[in-house]
Amino acid sequence: MLKKILLGVAVVLVALCGVIATRPSTFTVQRTATLKASPDIAFALVNDFQHWGEWSPWDKMDPNQKRTFEGPATGVGAIYGWSGNDQVGEGRMTIEESKANELVRIKLEFIKPFATTNSTTFTFSPVAEGTSVTWKMEGQNDFMGKAFSLFMDMDAMVGKDFDNGLATMGKVAEAEARKRAEAEAARLAAEAAAAAAAPAAPVEGQPATGQTVTAPTP
Repeated sequence: MLKKILLGVAVVLVALCGVIATRPSTFTVQRTATLKASPDIAFALVNDFQHWGEWSPWDKMDPNQKRTFEGPATGVGAIYGWSGNDQVGEGRMTIEESKANELVRIKLEFIKPFATTNSTTFTFSPVAEGTSVTWKMEGQNDFMGKAFSLFMDMDAMVGKDFDNGLATMGKVAEAEARKRAEAEAARLAAEAAAAAAAPAAPVEGQPATGQTVTAPTP
């Protein structure tokens, strides 16, 4: 009887391994949103890791997580590391490619709760409403990753975080766009006021304001 049970378990395990082996060896999660701001504003929020705390969907999961910043302040070579609770785990990101107002490509390394490396890209395209931002993550599925995909939908799980992150990024970018617009309006108003207060330049052949003209003696 015991042998039959063990044989049955073995058959099930072999069948399960066969099913797992048929799962895709790669995965892609992608979301796109339109921000009511110029591409340079959206780009700066991604290209500078110091700004990620303003919009990252994972930053609020553990306000006490430890953060480290290495390398240049922005662009290629910038590194952001984190270590926190079970929800955020531990890992780091390194910017490997940066094209101003167009693209940021990041090497994403998870250390805990499991070790894996994925590629993340942000692309920025000007549209009539502002900027279209696409956030994409790609990676390889090892055996455990394939097994995990049988029970969890990676696209739905991570995609939800991408949606939330892009929504928050939109609010931050739009606030910066309004701030810039208000500053520009104030500058133009100040220039107009200064121009109105300045004395008018005399017309050629006409006396300047306050100048006395003596009539010629006949």
